[in-house]
Amino acid sequence: MKGLLLAGGHGTRLRPLTYTGNKHMLPIANKPIILYGLEHLRNSGIRDIGIILGPIKEGVKELIGDGSEFGVKVTYIEQGEPKGIAHAVSISKDFVGDEPFVTYLGDNLLKDGIDSLVEDFEKNKPETVIALSKVKNPQRFGVVELRDGEVIKLVEKPKEPKSDLALVGVYLFKPSIFDAIDKIKPSWRNELEITDAIQKLVDSGYKIHAHIVSGWWKDTGRPEDLLEANRLVLTDLEPLNLGEVEEGSVIQGDVQIGRGTIIHSGCCIRGPVVIGENCEIGPKTYIGPYTSIGNSVMIRGGEIEYSIVMSETKIICEKRITDSLISRNVTIVSADDSIPKSQKLIVGDRSSLSL
Repeated sequence: MKGLLLAGGHGTRLRPLTYTGNKHMLPIANKPIILYGLEHLRNSGIRDIGIILGPIKEGVKELIGDGSEFGVKVTYIEQGEPKGIAHAVSISKDFVGDEPFVTYLGDNLLKDGIDSLVEDFEKNKPETVIALSKVKNPQRFGVVELRDGEVIKLVEKPKEPKSDLALVGVYLFKPSIFDAIDKIKPSWRNELEITDAIQKLVDSGYKIHAHIVSGWWKDTGRPEDLLEANRLVLTDLEPLNLGEVEEGSVIQGDVQIGRGTIIHSGCCIRGPVVIGENCEIGPKTYIGPYTSIGNSVMIRGGEIEYSIVMSETKIICEKRITDSLISRNVTIVSADDSIPKSQKLIVGDRSSLSL
């Protein structure tokens, strides 16, 4: 069995963070999103993986290379302009050949990975296994209707959903999916929808198995989704200190501190928090729960909570920053000595702010 890891798209809902980079390279708990999917494929026994790249691909090849560092073999497949999931699958036909394969959307996070889906596919031998999860806002997703456990209808982003079961973004296919894709036409979004292709299989009488995933699932398409995914991953954080914590600082809860990082006197770090390598925190700085700090970050003064701060950023600020996404090489300083007020920020690469 082979794997397809989709890493294309423009990431428009995550701008300005994605103006200068691939959205799948954004970090969750200090690890690029794409690595979660790569590791899930590898851990399920899949070693031959095709990565679909779109027009914005900065950093992906540099991070993953030929895959050997991660115990897999990687082939890069250029999609060009994004024309839908089904289009990404169709251009992978030569790579897949006659083998069954897993299609994994690279901006998805699943707590429990995909082992159970692969086992389901191999044991029950359906034509397709689709992963589903119940959601509160199904109009944002591809939605599946079941009758007595059987798949009867798939609709992409319906205005009036008839089900709360959303497609998670992991599909297990046999090569018959390629014939199904050849029979569909672009949707109103001018994309080849994978829901339409699977519906063709349903209408042709193929056995489609709906698999309800256990544990949480998160689509990271919006800023608030990134922060929620960060929270979910940090919930399972194991404490580890490879840095230096000066006397007079307080470390509470589950906190990871990277090698070469210094926590100066008078700081309070309240986990779950992960701080990368070669950072300088404090003095007199508060970092609150569900916060990720990347490598080579300087933070002096102020408070940061429920946020993602990416690498090589400098924050010298007496304000309180919450619910924020701060990209790489950003500088944030206090404009005056006024009483701190809470700030909510989404800041792109190489920005400079005065608060």
